[in-house]
Amino acid sequence: MKTLHLGIIGGALYLLVELIWRGHTHWTMGVLGGICFTLFGFLTLIKIPLYLKALAGTLLVTFLELCAGLILNIWLKLSIWDYSALPFNLYGQICVPYALLWLPLSIAGIILYPRLHSWLFQKNHSNLRIN
Repeated sequence: MKTLHLGIIGGALYLLVELIWRGHTHWTMGVLGGICFTLFGFLTLIKIPLYLKALAGTLLVTFLELCAGLILNIWLKLSIWDYSALPFNLYGQICVPYALLWLPLSIAGIILYPRLHSWLFQKNHSNLRIN
């Protein structure tokens, strides 16, 4: 249940980021953001340096964005986003410029997750690590 709560918060935070960045969003981005934030929580359990966690987070988010884009934009034709005009894109669903933006957002999520977990559930979790 705690993971669900954190996923909802992460999804809401991502909707806010999209509203600030693009001026609009779609509810499915909240679901995707919540899933990604939850995965950042699992990354905090791994004993590797932050930069490797951030790289893993970037790759995870980019992969999930591709999967979501293929389902939502290509298969269901919802046209939520289209990166086909941007360089180095794959099917217009992911592109290198936006994939690079996931790096600082992954760092933020990996740092925020254990702090938010401790604050919400009043527990100090030494197994949730940034580094």
